[in-house]
This record gives sequence, structure tokens and C-alpha cells, in this order.
Amino acid sequence: MNILALDLGTSSVRGLVLDADARPLPGALARRRVSLVVHDDGTGTLDGPGYLACLTDCLDELAAGGYLRDVSLVATSAQWHSVVPLGADGAPLGPVLTWLDTRPEALPGATGPADPDAFHQRTGAWWHRCYWSVRLPWLREQTGTRIARFAGLAEYVLGELLDSAPMSISQASGTGLLDLRTLTWDAEACALAGSRPDELPELAPTRWRGRLRPAYARRWPQLTDAPWACPVGDGAASNVGSGCVEPDRAAVTVGTSAAVRLVQRVPAGEELPALPEALWRYRVDRDHVVTGAAYSSGGNLFAWADRELRLPAGAELDAALSRLPPDGGLPVNVRFGGDRPPGLLPAGSGELRGLSFGTTAVEILAGLMRGLCDLVAGDLAVLESTVDKPVEVVLGGGAMTASPWWRAAFAAALAPRAVWHGRDPEVGASGAALIALGRIGDATRLADIGRTDETASPS
Repeated sequence: MNILALDLGTSSVRGLVLDADARPLPGALARRRVSLVVHDDGTGTLDGPGYLACLTDCLDELAAGGYLRDVSLVATSAQWHSVVPLGADGAPLGPVLTWLDTRPEALPGATGPADPDAFHQRTGAWWHRCYWSVRLPWLREQTGTRIARFAGLAEYVLGELLDSAPMSISQASGTGLLDLRTLTWDAEACALAGSRPDELPELAPTRWRGRLRPAYARRWPQLTDAPWACPVGDGAASNVGSGCVEPDRAAVTVGTSAAVRLVQRVPAGEELPALPEALWRYRVDRDHVVTGAAYSSGGNLFAWADRELRLPAGAELDAALSRLPPDGGLPVNVRFGGDRPPGLLPAGSGELRGLSFGTTAVEILAGLMRGLCDLVAGDLAVLESTVDKPVEVVLGGGAMTASPWWRAAFAAALAPRAVWHGRDPEVGASGAALIALGRIGDATRLADIGRTDETASPS
């Protein structure tokens, strides 16, 4: 069997066809860059219909290439925390707020949870602008039309394509409104969001599968009988695709943004391990949780530097970086896009210090890369406290595949831990496929992992 894996990212949408072990088939990749609107006021939004058009273009391309012919299952990795207000007809009443949007704030007079620590332990989240408990009241104030209901990006897009699109437990955990033990909407979180049950997405039942609507089944007849699995939060999918599904191995993933995460088996209904104050926790599925920290900066640091600093390209840049030590660099603050929770720094908080007339563009880039390494190293130490032992680390994501110097910088910052490199740049898609197949336990064996000093895999 083959699996069609969709990756609903922040900067692009991708469709890949994988084999039965969730490994990409040669050439079976379609990618469309999406228009992320970012402004200095903290805006970070996507156009829902435009995003859907990019996804359908990817599927059209794969169909035209004959890659959808033997697909028996569709899996999806999708960004966490997004939200879009919908009207009674299901059409968006505004853009999709992504995790990058830092504008939402508590309304005047609003108060947070009665017991913030208990709320954090229960939901894995905080009363914070990244979560629906703050975002939904803010959106009501900003939207001029009555909102019928709210959805995440995945529920909106799949709701257009499929016969139904309930919210997966994994995606629901990223809203900050889910009780992670009972897998039901948390009453206090919903009260903070001011939301009635009919305004929130239906939660997907166990073993839910969707089917294409008739119009799209005619467009892609190869997918007519293929079941669609519940979407998985991109961070959870990336851990599985990186082979990091046991508490002795953490994943550091750098795509557009970055995160450090650890997966543990905690079936629904069981007591959750204590959660440190600085870390979040979400669900991979009904049997596993993922705990970690995330950052608004990642590959977007390189994109900014490449755009603004006139960096050398390709081999010339690699050669220039190789002349710099991986454990050095300028003092920087990489919070260009503000803080991810629980931090509250706004967009525009990035800093470059120690510049001189001799400072080069490549040295600035190296300082930015190393600055992210240092943030991850600090949070990894907190993450290790939850399992009472040092852990191995697997570096993954497109930015890690593309930059040997950045991998070496992470290895230096995370020493003396063993640091590996996942050579598959599409770990989110691979992880989503393994979760959909019910093969999380095989992830460690199937992951394509090597030493950090190896060159990037041609795949």
C-alpha cells in the first residue's frame, strides 16, 4: 500500500506519497508556497481559501504524475494553534490566525484561571495569546459579523474536501481548551474562551476516517475509496518521524520555527506526569503525550538573513560558515517574531549586539543560528528533569537537512549528549503516516538517522 501524506505548514503546503514504511517515493512530492501575511504589529495570518487552492494544486500535480494510483490511506500533519472564524455557511469571516500571530490579548476586565498551575497541569497550556482561551474572545471583538463557529486550519481545509472533518485529539490539544486526561473540552478553559459547545469543533471519535466529497472524488478518482485519518499536530508528527517516541530520546526540529520535544506513553484516563512551569504538553494521540518548548524563530531566521544581508549562496556560504567555530558567534536575541508561550515578548523583540565595522553577514547569520541553539539547550535541561536522566537528541526538519554548520552548532551546544541527525527533511509527513497506520512503535527502527557530521542525504 502507499500513503498520501499532507503537510499543512506555515510557509508551504506539501503532498507526498510514501511507501508502506512511510518512506517517500522518488519524485512523488508536490509543494506550493503559501502567502503568510506578517506585519510589525504582530500579524501572522493565512488566507483560508487561498491555502485550500494550494493544497488542491498539489493533489492535481500528484494525480497528473500518476502518483495517486495506489494510495490506500491519507494522513495529515498540520500546524497547531491556528484558528479561523466561520459564518453560518461555513465560509471564513477573516484570515486564519497562525501560531505566529501575537496580536490577541485578553479583553479589558477579563481574568485568568482560578488556579493557574492546576489549569496548566490539566490542559498543558496557559491563559495566553497563543491559545483559544484568549484568541476566541479577541476574534469576536475584531470580527464585524456574528461568528457561527471556530475551526483550525486543518478542520477548515478538510471540511471543504471531506464528508466531515471533526477535530482530532491531537489538534484539539493545541487549542489549550482540552483536558489532556479525559480528552474532553475543559469547562474552565471554555468559560475563559466564552464558547458554547456548538461554537467549537466536534471532537473526532476513536478510529475516525473521512472520505472525499463527491465533487473531489470525481476530480481525483484514485482517492475515491481512500480513507483519511485524523490530522496530527505538526510537532507530534515530527517527533514520530524523527524516531523520538521514547522518553530517552528528544527531537529538536527546525522548520519555519523550532521546538524541542519528548514523547511519553500516557493513555487517556491515566494520571499525567507533573509538568514543569516552563513547558507545554499536547497529545500525539489517545495513548501518547508530547512535552516541550517552542520558538517563533527557526528557518525563518535564515530566510530573513538571506533576504536582508546579501549572503553568499550555496557552496560559498557553506565554505564561509565552515571557517567559523560552531560554539562561537555574536550575542543575539532571536525572538524576532516574539515569544511562544509561556513568554509574552511581542514581535520585534530580536536583537543583534557586539557589531563592529568588521562584522560580516556570515558572522551575523552564525550568531543567529547559535542563539537558537542556546535557547534549545536551556529548555532541554528542563525537559530532562521530567524523566530524571539525560537524553539523546535527534535533529530534524528542513533547516537541519540543509545546514551542516547548524547541525554542528547544535551538537556543540547540546554536548555531552549524543546528538544525531534525521536525514529525512519530511519528518512531519512520515510521522503522520506512521501514526495513521498505528505504527508509532516502529518509528525508532524506521527513522533514517546518522551522525551530525554526515553530509545531507540526497532525499
